[in-house]
Amino acid sequence: MRGAAILKQQGARIAGRWLAGGPARASSAYGTILLLPSTRAVGAAVDAFERLLWWLFAGSVGGSTRARVVYAIREEPRNAQQLSERLKLDYTTVKHHLKVLTQNHIVITEGNSYGKLYFLTDAMESHWAKLEEILERSRKRGVK
Repeated sequence: MRGAAILKQQGARIAGRWLAGGPARASSAYGTILLLPSTRAVGAAVDAFERLLWWLFAGSVGGSTRARVVYAIREEPRNAQQLSERLKLDYTTVKHHLKVLTQNHIVITEGNSYGKLYFLTDAMESHWAKLEEILERSRKRGVK
């Protein structure tokens, strides 16, 4: 079932309009976006996780830093301090990106709050080739 149909079935409304049947606007703390029905063929549909990857790594500020973070975690599970040292980034910058990646189910943690290790989620591991494709396409477009 398509996302808009699922939301309509569940009674979701955005800006006073049903998602199914045409464009709608969605507002959040980050601004307003226009939601359009998909024009892709059913076989060429982009799954929700792939859309998330596009937004996190190619469509938002900090995408290249987040890419560096996930590459370092994939290489070896690390804590925030180790990532900061490895990537030569400020600790608070690393913590910010780890928070974004955790909230979006790209990474998970193990251990107590001090020194907890970060790992890629199973979903991220299974979409790794797609992330590399997105980053390559972004590089070709000149996105940093």
